[in-house]
Order: sequence, then structure tokens, then C-alpha cells
Amino acid sequence: MQTRTWAREHVPALTAVLTVVSLTLVFGAALQMLPVGALPSPEGLLAAIPHVNAVLSLAAIGTITAGVRAIRRGEVERHRALMLSSFGLFALFLALYLYRVAVLGPTEFTGPAFVRTYVYFPVLFVHIALAIVCVPFVFYALLVAGTRPTAEIYETRHRTAGRVAAALWLVSFTMGLAIYSMLYHVF
Repeated sequence: MQTRTWAREHVPALTAVLTVVSLTLVFGAALQMLPVGALPSPEGLLAAIPHVNAVLSLAAIGTITAGVRAIRRGEVERHRALMLSSFGLFALFLALYLYRVAVLGPTEFTGPAFVRTYVYFPVLFVHIALAIVCVPFVFYALLVAGTRPTAEIYETRHRTAGRVAAALWLVSFTMGLAIYSMLYHVF
């Protein structure tokens, strides 16, 4: 109980720490700066990850959308369960993505140069930017919800942070699916 009380009193600081740690891991993996020599790298698993992540992204879009609808209807416990599920799906997605990109590096776009320059890179840039901006909002909303009774959540900025997080999450996941399609199905 003391940990929860401490966390409740330090939500902004915890949000900042979790954001920095998370983004450090993401950029460390993307730039192949993490020590991954000891990690197993079975070809089949590495090849399956993008497709598994596409399914996880679709499922997350569904749980986020259902979570937003639930809270609009006043179904707080359903909202909580759906948003925790969304976070779990995101965490699994991210773990798989980071594992793959740390071992293999980023996937190269093999389509036409014009599409790469004027479609793929702009979509990728916005996707990455939204994903980065989303992180502190997600952590803040989760920390507030996890450290307070439901009645007290309404006295915080949880609602605002949650709205921003859900919107950014949905757009980022959707753009991620567009990137997946371009990398693995269209080109």
C-alpha cells in the first residue's frame, strides 16, 4: 500500500521516468545499440513477428475503440479492462517489435523511390512522431487510474490525457498497419 501511495504522489515524475526508459529502449533497438548477441534469433520467429504485430495492432484498435465507447456509456470497469488490455497488446507488440528490430535492424522499403519518398517516409515519420508523443499520455492515464479510487480519478487530468492517448494510439496503430501493408504486401 505504501508503494501505491508513493506512486500516487509522484505520477508526473513516474510518467517522465517511464517515458524516458521506454523511448531509450525503442531508440536503442532501432539504432541497433542494444547488446543482443545472446538473444536467440530463429528465422521463423523473426519472419512471423511483423504479421503477429499486425494482428496485435488490429486487436488494440478494437480494444481502444471499445474502451472509449465503454467510458462514454459510463461503464467504468469495462473501460478499465479494455484499456488495460490495450496496454497489454501494445506492450506485447512493442516487445516483439523491439526484439526483431534489435536483431535484424529496421525493415527496408523495397518499393519505388517515388512512393518511398512521398508516401512511405511521410507516413512513417508521422507514425513514429505520434507513437513518441503518445507514450507520456498513456503512462500518465494508466498511473492515475492505477493509483486512485474511481471516484477520485474524475478530479485529475486522466480524462484529458486518456482522450489524447486514445486518439494518438488509434492513429498511430492505423498508420502502422499502412506501413506494414506497404512493407509486406503492396511492395
